[in-house]
Amino acid sequence: MQNSFSQTVRSFFSPILEYIDSPEISEIMINSHSEIWVESGGKVLKTETCFESQEALMSAVNNIAQFVKRRIDEETPTMDARLPDGSRIHVVLPPCSQKGICISIRKFKKALTLEKLLDYESITEDAIEFIRQAIIQKRNILVSGGTGSGKTSLLNALTSLVPNEERIIVIEDSSELKLQQDHVVYLETKEPDRHGKGKVSIRDLLRSTLRLRPDRIIVGEIRGEEAIDFLQAMNTGHGGSMGTLHANSPLDALYRLETLTLFSGIAIPLTAIRAQVASSIDLIVQTTRYRNGARKISYISEVKSLQSDISYELSNLFLYNKKTDTLDCISKEI
Repeated sequence: MQNSFSQTVRSFFSPILEYIDSPEISEIMINSHSEIWVESGGKVLKTETCFESQEALMSAVNNIAQFVKRRIDEETPTMDARLPDGSRIHVVLPPCSQKGICISIRKFKKALTLEKLLDYESITEDAIEFIRQAIIQKRNILVSGGTGSGKTSLLNALTSLVPNEERIIVIEDSSELKLQQDHVVYLETKEPDRHGKGKVSIRDLLRSTLRLRPDRIIVGEIRGEEAIDFLQAMNTGHGGSMGTLHANSPLDALYRLETLTLFSGIAIPLTAIRAQVASSIDLIVQTTRYRNGARKISYISEVKSLQSDISYELSNLFLYNKKTDTLDCISKEI
């Protein structure tokens, strides 16, 4: 991360430089100038480090804002930015943040590979082969998980199974995914200017993507009204699409997709929404972060057709066994 900060900017962040430069630290969380936490090995720990004052921390924020060419002040009290190395920084100013200036720096890590997931015993060879066949058959896959469960890292690893000859379009708020294929187009959202103009949302990019002849569409995270466009894309000849969603179980993921489609403002009956969700999503790969900090694939579930009472039907194909610490195949269909 050192190469991403100018020397001037680094000087303002001197109290936390040891965490910025440490490969063991994955995230730095500043709750106020006097309260700083870090994540290491999946565990969150409070540090003894602090900034001299809120003014000193604000100087650091202003330097970062200038460095990434973003605005942050009383009128715009939040800032989300990506540093050149891929690390992400998010800032919230008082009074929105009651303790003081709140900052999260999620450090960029080398892309997680399927081989590393095997080493970490987060997945099995059988599960990888099953997902490989699903991707080749252009099944639509949703990676679901809670905060910090490794959704984006897992999605990045799974994209390595996509055939190299396909044209892939990746859509993200802040570019994090790095695919290995030759024909990849990366699209990134744009914040409005100080006059509120020029905003480009994920939904805008999804609509443009449909005119760019994609073989596959990959959305970094589905979190709003773009859910309806994502579902429609998967139902209109763009099979093999993938994305992530914040949810704590495969069933919760379907309900959340259902809720997000309502954000589009289009009046759609519940039966139609559920039919759209059930017909669009083929597989859900659930990732979970456990209390010991370990991140594991906890479910691989197939989405079936709606039942007669219009409830979702899921078939769990692989399930994490806490006793044996393994991802077991529990379906006779495989």
